[in-house]
Amino acid sequence: MAKLKLSKSALDVEREPVLTPRFAVALLLIVLGIAWIAYYYAAVRPDEVGGKYTGISFMADLKGWNYLIGFVLFFLGLFVAAHPKTPLGRGRGVVVGMLGCFLIGLIWICVFYIFSNDQLDKIWVFNDLGQKNLIVGIAFMAVGFAYATRWE
Repeated sequence: MAKLKLSKSALDVEREPVLTPRFAVALLLIVLGIAWIAYYYAAVRPDEVGGKYTGISFMADLKGWNYLIGFVLFFLGLFVAAHPKTPLGRGRGVVVGMLGCFLIGLIWICVFYIFSNDQLDKIWVFNDLGQKNLIVGIAFMAVGFAYATRWE
């Protein structure tokens, strides 16, 4: 009987660490962006048109700019996560990040167009952004192209 020969398989490949400092920064930026938008929407912005702003005063002074700050933090985090030293920047993570961003951007724009006539005021965040929802959807797709450049 012949002895089985041990060979290196694809499973024996040495893997890089999952939680690198760059990936930790990317996750922090993504969480900060989401938290910024959620806090502004839930605690600071007025409930009705012409209402009074509540919560942290500097966020109330920024008004609609809070969405820009939150989305910039979020997209910057996604962009930083596209680096090859992060799990989303190498191997299958690139495809997941690219397709995820493309699909979320497409869904964001489709939801905006479907509900833009009279029901947009019932959807969180969409109701405050108005036409700027198109920019958010396109920004998701732009980040998807950042992942696409890393695809091998």
